[in-house]
Amino acid sequence: MKLSLDWIKEYVELPDGLDVSRLAYDLTMSTVEVESVENLSDRFKNMAVGLIEEILPHPNADKLRICRTNIGGGEIKDIVCGGINLTSGMKAAVAKPGALVRWHGEGGLVEIKNAKLRGVESYGMICASSEIGLFDLFPFEEEATIADLSGFDAPPGTDLATALGLDDVLLEIDNKSLTNRPDLWGHYGIARELSALYDAPMRELPEFRLPGGVGDVKIVIDDPDRCARYLGVKIDGVYAKPSSFVIQSRIWRVGMRPINALVDVTNYVMLAVGQPTHAFDSGNIKGGITVRRAGDGERLVLLNGKEVALSTDDLVIADDDEAVALAGIMGGVKDSILDDTTSVILEIANFEPIGLRRTAQRNDLRTEASVRYEKGIDPQRADQALRLACHVFASEFPEMKLSGYHDNYPRPLERIRFDVSLDWLARRMGKRLADGEIEKILNRLGFSCEISGDVLTVTPPSWRSTGDISLPDDIMEEAARLHGYENFEPTPITTTFERAINQIDMDIERRLREYLSFRCGMQEVFTYPWVKDEYLDAVSQDRKEMLEISAPPAPNERFVRSSLLPNLLEAVSENARYLDDFAVYELSQVFFDRNFSSPYDERERLPEQRRHVTGVLVSRDAGVAELFRRAKGTVEGIQRYAHTEPLSFCQTDRPGWADETVWLNISSANNEAGALALLSKRSALAAGIKQSSVMVFDIDIETLVPLPSRTNKYSHLPEYPQVEYDISMLFDEPVKWESIEAAALGKRAASDLVRSASFVDEYRGRQIPEGKKSITLRLVIGSDKKTLTSDEIESAAAVIKKRLSKQLGGEIRA
Repeated sequence: MKLSLDWIKEYVELPDGLDVSRLAYDLTMSTVEVESVENLSDRFKNMAVGLIEEILPHPNADKLRICRTNIGGGEIKDIVCGGINLTSGMKAAVAKPGALVRWHGEGGLVEIKNAKLRGVESYGMICASSEIGLFDLFPFEEEATIADLSGFDAPPGTDLATALGLDDVLLEIDNKSLTNRPDLWGHYGIARELSALYDAPMRELPEFRLPGGVGDVKIVIDDPDRCARYLGVKIDGVYAKPSSFVIQSRIWRVGMRPINALVDVTNYVMLAVGQPTHAFDSGNIKGGITVRRAGDGERLVLLNGKEVALSTDDLVIADDDEAVALAGIMGGVKDSILDDTTSVILEIANFEPIGLRRTAQRNDLRTEASVRYEKGIDPQRADQALRLACHVFASEFPEMKLSGYHDNYPRPLERIRFDVSLDWLARRMGKRLADGEIEKILNRLGFSCEISGDVLTVTPPSWRSTGDISLPDDIMEEAARLHGYENFEPTPITTTFERAINQIDMDIERRLREYLSFRCGMQEVFTYPWVKDEYLDAVSQDRKEMLEISAPPAPNERFVRSSLLPNLLEAVSENARYLDDFAVYELSQVFFDRNFSSPYDERERLPEQRRHVTGVLVSRDAGVAELFRRAKGTVEGIQRYAHTEPLSFCQTDRPGWADETVWLNISSANNEAGALALLSKRSALAAGIKQSSVMVFDIDIETLVPLPSRTNKYSHLPEYPQVEYDISMLFDEPVKWESIEAAALGKRAASDLVRSASFVDEYRGRQIPEGKKSITLRLVIGSDKKTLTSDEIESAAAVIKKRLSKQLGGEIRA
């Protein structure tokens, strides 16, 4: 959300000398995240108002003219221009050398320099509005129309931003930080927050008094649960004309496009106080206004030209004949403001957020109004919107007359009241604030407070009473953030670490990611947990045990994934247009509508969740055999690099998405673990994959059996040379190698020179007596202190020979 600092200052007296960077920091630390700060005048550097004093023909071009232009300071500059609406005495925007503009409103920014155009020296450039980013404020129909600034009281040479009142600062607020603060979705709400933050006085909105002799506007609310309040005002003596430049400029600065005065006023009020409003052409409303549920299958054509089929869960605004608007989201074509509109009915309403959000999502309609209603606006805000709207209408249309008024308010807002222990607040915050300070902070925020002993009784203001403030923890947050989080001393946490917990089943995830990414060269991707219907159909996914979302992000994204493959196929379809060969995988959870359980509270039971890893290898040129070998090799390597029990392959149950021939089932410890297969042609085409072969492996990580942890010991590399010494001896047939190895090494002392003994070969033949076998073993002999001599090596080997002979009856083979 964008905010204008000038607009905010209209409602609050900020401290003198407050730097905008400090304001952004304080707002971020206490309330909402300020993502960026832009000085709007920077867009118009080196641009000024120029007065065209004389227009001369260009000697070498029929469509160009030489404008003798006063740019202030007594300077008259010749500027070559091809504008079609140039006249002597006209004021225009002049981009001086060094200014950045877009040629004909297209492409990137280009720096203006002095140039010679068709043989004539030209200073700077006389600009069209599209070339300096002001097309929405100065629209035109014909190309090469110059922005006419003659209506502005600005002498030649005035900086363009100053002349147009655009020397403002824009704050970009992260919308996620506003999600639970419906009171901040407007300039007045932010001003109120800054007032509390700096203890600065607020300026009141204009007063509204209902004139005498005002008639009624018929307002009927059929469903008070979905519409708590509907205020209708009939205003005569209005018509479709451009709004004043101040109104246009303000709504343009924060990202909206001016349309006409009737529409701009409603948008202005919404951006000012955060309360959406809507103007109906009263000539198109038959009878009165009824807020009701839509009929099943009822159709409505909206202002954007989209026709929607409604259900009984949708709320509409209707006249006596039919629906004319989708409540809180968008008006219909029937009630739209036309060139011949002379009277409007101004709607200022309060709609229930959850049902409105479901309607917006179901019909893929997100508007500035619906976003604000979804947060839960308080009904009392309609009073602020009414005061401001009537004031702005009167300033834009001095001849306007308020001829009808009705306020239908069946469900007045009930402000909650609850107690908070001051001792509890001190413990939770880690700091005891003075009772007077807590009360002062809350009063600045609009709360009503009473202190009796240790009990603080709190009543939140109406704009914080729609779910934002309801618990003692909320009061703790309000007190702490206004006191300043930086003013709390950090307290170290006292804890004791006794031993590390080795979760070998969790380590599998990290090892799988490292193996697939580093050793196999695959790219990890992340997809949404919901799935599009077309990709479910592509893999023949059974929806029987899939979870369905009650308010899906889109009509074709109703189901939560029970397999990672559908979303991976969407990723393949998108990337196959740009890449011939690639490999991606995803390691994440899948969900099933079964086995609901909770380890903590039965009221919070969750569905079955399992970890899966699914990979796809895609190639346009490689053969199926090569892809299959790569995929199978990848799966076979898992047991080694993820430290799991071996995986095995068989053919028992072909997946619905698999090719009829190239497929395998994967097993782990005799349990079905997944599948490895070529994606069938039918599934590939259904997923939009036409020219690439896709090999898929899908493994249920929960079935993998991790190997127990090993205790590894470090041993130094030898500092001195070691010698390999082979011995061949005859042993009786029953003697086993393990006995030979044990006898050769024995109980080694620190002074022993034999480091190891290993098996080389076993031989039986004519030279070997009956009942005997020849065993060759290899000794590694060395010392930690010196290089051994031949005599020392022979002596060490002789000890081993003697030991084998004595213990096992071995004899040296001749």
